[in-house]
Amino acid sequence: MAKYEVIIIGGGPAGLTAGLYTSRAGLKSLLVERGIFGGQIVNAALVENYPGFPQGISGLELGSLMHQQATKYGLEVVTAEVTGITQGQPYSVSTTEGNFEAAAIIIAAGSEYRKLRVAGEEKLAGRGVSYCATCDGFLFRDRKVAVVGGGDTAITDALELSRHAKKVYVIHRRDQLRAGKVFQQRAFAQPKLEFIWSTVVEEVLGDKVLEELKLRNVKTGQQSTLEVAGVFVAVGLMPNSRSFFKIVDLDDAGYIITDETLATSAPGVFAAGDIRRNSPRQVSAAVGDGVTAAMSAFKYVQEVGNGTRITSP
Repeated sequence: MAKYEVIIIGGGPAGLTAGLYTSRAGLKSLLVERGIFGGQIVNAALVENYPGFPQGISGLELGSLMHQQATKYGLEVVTAEVTGITQGQPYSVSTTEGNFEAAAIIIAAGSEYRKLRVAGEEKLAGRGVSYCATCDGFLFRDRKVAVVGGGDTAITDALELSRHAKKVYVIHRRDQLRAGKVFQQRAFAQPKLEFIWSTVVEEVLGDKVLEELKLRNVKTGQQSTLEVAGVFVAVGLMPNSRSFFKIVDLDDAGYIITDETLATSAPGVFAAGDIRRNSPRQVSAAVGDGVTAAMSAFKYVQEVGNGTRITSP
């Protein structure tokens, strides 16, 4: 079984930053990522609020640069799914590509898109139902689409889709948006966007592909249908914490509970980024979490882990 001093689970901004810091500190570090390095950020067409890029940068490029920088200093990476962690000293991390041991663990597994959980959604996923406007928006050129949600992600998606689609309906269960002021101003100024307030999707309809949505007004109870070729779901995120509930404490929503050092309830296990409770779920915050978790893991390894290091993050 391959042995490390730190294993980082998740290759988004938090995990990659943690790996950058632990490897630069001289800790033998492994990062396990099940999908694309960069995490949810790779779905962003343009990241405008990350310091150092006044003109913005694509999420895909930013994630790639973070990956390049993290591995420059000796961080090892493996593409695999974590299937479990056995508590002890050292910890044993089971993955689809084998088992690994480490004195400290940093969980930065991020989150995944929350689904509507309505009839027809699963059946038509990838056939009109999407969770990534940047990935799939071009498929709906000159067609009518809908976005479900009213936060920053939903409005960003709607604006991205307006570059391709003929019409973009924004369906929101409230009577006002939750998105930031800048996004709202852009959205209300975009003539292709039409807002359907106080409304939820009750069913996704279609035979082989999406044909229409069944809607319900939450105030009046009135039902209606909306013909669209695509629907983009942007109703929030769920933490990828299912594999960790046996070793760390979670809150009622499934987020990992940490202290100010990002330590969890399990000694030597830290959590960073979207997966921890009270995370602002922003790239800059995830990067900061990665630094904090790496420094905490470094200190833990120094005190009770495998050997003494002569450098620090």
